[in-house]
Amino acid sequence: MHWINPDSLPEVAGTFERFVLNPHGEVDGFVMKGKDAAILVHTPPHLDSELSLHLAPGDSVRVRGVRPRGAELLAAVAVTTASGRQIIDQGPDHDRKHPKVKHEPMTADGIVQMSLFGPKGELRGALLSDGTVLRVGPKEAEQVAALLAPGAKLAARGDGLQTRHGRVIHALELGPDAARLKPVRKPKPKEKDKEPKHEDDARAA
Repeated sequence: MHWINPDSLPEVAGTFERFVLNPHGEVDGFVMKGKDAAILVHTPPHLDSELSLHLAPGDSVRVRGVRPRGAELLAAVAVTTASGRQIIDQGPDHDRKHPKVKHEPMTADGIVQMSLFGPKGELRGALLSDGTVLRVGPKEAEQVAALLAPGAKLAARGDGLQTRHGRVIHALELGPDAARLKPVRKPKPKEKDKEPKHEDDARAA
């Protein structure tokens, strides 16, 4: 959201608690404690290095951003650290790419602390109470929204990374517990399983 003037947006203050990661292990947000509740802040991955360098648990932090409809989220345009440094989303470099990382099989089991969202408010996963970040594609997440809701019991299996900011798992299977895991993506029907075309349709083809 580098096209928005941050000075035109209201400022929300809080205390930095922890970073949130994307499936590549990059920082793409953080959780801060507000006056009444924890606030999920989305930040673009290209701010990873700067945010990691200037934010630490317990720091005061101020955010100017926008709130998408239907999601408990603040999509940051500018972040001001305890030292007064302002980190502004100026957009990514044109040649920026995700880092090359090696995933490994990982599992998780716990209680959902908060749902995770993309910058436009699309459901994208969950943060467990032990700090594990679970990521799911937006289309798949809608189908398992109840499992990703705060307070839900959730187990997962997928491809994960252990980073200095914690674990992140791209979930391939989800369920209320380890015994009831189901694939997040429905398998594509095989050619022989597809319904045959109607006779009239076959002629038309």
